[in-house]
Amino acid sequence: MRVNCHSSTVKRGNSVDVMTAREHIFRMLDTDGDGVISRREYLARPERAAAELGRDSNDPLVASARTLHGRVFDSMDANGDGQVTLDEYAAWAGAGTFDDVCREALGSLFDLADTDGDGALDRIEFSRLRGILGNNTDNAGMAFDALDTDGDGRVDRDEYLTAIRTYVSHGTSPMYDALVTSG
Repeated sequence: MRVNCHSSTVKRGNSVDVMTAREHIFRMLDTDGDGVISRREYLARPERAAAELGRDSNDPLVASARTLHGRVFDSMDANGDGQVTLDEYAAWAGAGTFDDVCREALGSLFDLADTDGDGALDRIEFSRLRGILGNNTDNAGMAFDALDTDGDGRVDRDEYLTAIRTYVSHGTSPMYDALVTSG
């Protein structure tokens, strides 16, 4: 069954308009659904990843993820009030900010999920990371297959981060169908 990411979704073939993509990501980050991303919510991401992946909170990868996520939040929170609204997020998000601060933070979560440290995620690692980040895990196989273009059963860090960058900055992604399809 196909569902819209937002009631005003504008589909263009294998993509959505950029604002719809950003709204989709914003809703994933607003874990309590109150219409803002609080500092607490955002900084819980590396802690949740560490806990769900069995990593010690003192693990250097966890500490790095924590620091990088703090930088991202500070960058998003334009008025410094400890909360990011959809308007703040939409104005902030894009290729430049992804390259400047988000790539490292999301890469740190990828590294936490890469439990064998080989620089790539297998299907199980990928599915776990999707769940930790608030994505639909029912579609993890579809998303994985879209990124595993050579069929080797692995998604490398750059493929993963490039797909997210393209989605937030252009509304397209190899994982598009998995983002908008339920069950």
